[in-house]
Amino acid sequence: MTDPFAPDAKRPPVTEGVFSREEVALANRNSGALLETLGLDITPTGTHYLLSHFDVPLLFESDHVLRFEGAFDAPFGLTMDEIRALPDVTRPVTLECAGNGRIGVSPRCFSMPWAYEAVGTSEWTGTPLAPLLERAKPQAGVQDFAFLGADYGFDKGQPHHFGRSLTPDQIADLDVMLVWGMNGQPLLPQHGAPLRIIVPGWYGMASVKWLTTIEALTTRYQGFQQVQTYRFRANDDDPGTPITSIRVKSLMKPPGVPDWVTRQRWMQAGRVMVQGRAWSGGGVAIARVEVLLNGDWQEATLTERADAYAWTGWQIDWGAQPGVHELACRATDADGNTQPLEAPFDMAGFANNAVHRVTVHVADA
Repeated sequence: MTDPFAPDAKRPPVTEGVFSREEVALANRNSGALLETLGLDITPTGTHYLLSHFDVPLLFESDHVLRFEGAFDAPFGLTMDEIRALPDVTRPVTLECAGNGRIGVSPRCFSMPWAYEAVGTSEWTGTPLAPLLERAKPQAGVQDFAFLGADYGFDKGQPHHFGRSLTPDQIADLDVMLVWGMNGQPLLPQHGAPLRIIVPGWYGMASVKWLTTIEALTTRYQGFQQVQTYRFRANDDDPGTPITSIRVKSLMKPPGVPDWVTRQRWMQAGRVMVQGRAWSGGGVAIARVEVLLNGDWQEATLTERADAYAWTGWQIDWGAQPGVHELACRATDADGNTQPLEAPFDMAGFANNAVHRVTVHVADA
């Protein structure tokens, strides 16, 4: 056994089509949403996806303080009572893990083996972040704002708190929220209690949980989760491109009933309403969703989205005939981006937005 705490420790090798004990353990700790809840505008809190890199910190609201530190002319701290007293906003935002769909990328890397379920939409309650940064008065030379969480551990032999950063220009362009509530209730421990940020339109790694510190930096932030991962890489020598906005994607609420092991579906012949959700990053709207039915791509009907950063519902009527069918859905956003039929390659399996496929066995009525 190699030492995972040694400097520059390597990830274990993978065998295509076979998941190791360690990968199964990751899947046991981190849960995906239930695809059958895709019929709902808001994902129930208990079924919203979870990804925690390290142990969940158990923090107490009564003594939690958020500190603004570093290159600020007026650094300060805020208690949770003071944060809750600030002007608040509640908005539905769709979050997706950057690793969602990783098992569909080949060759794949060793990491959390997500299939389709690492996505959810919640109503997040908090306060806009930008006015607080202005209050702290960033110095003229600030290049980055680092957001540091209380969660701590090792990755590739490097100990660190989970942290991410945003530039001043990104803060100006993004509707970043300082959040303490989820679906009308205080944040649960696994969702970042008592305080986190939400970066609408970006993959979930940017929305740091268990937030303790916001640090203004006059150089670019070099934290592990910012520069060592969450970057698109074509090979081991590629320095990579940072992952930011969510790629256009759609998922289907699987029709019929499942087989326990394979999750293939069974239903009787007849008419059925097939439905699901579609979303894209940066607040870009969904222009259309097509569904593969009986071998042909057919356009679905869209429903209104609740917010610029929330997913859009879609539905289509299917006259299911006896046989084995492969259903699929693909979305196109207002910028003209369409889901690919095959997974785009990335060394870490990030941002796979290939079409969602579901096998359905239709029996005689």
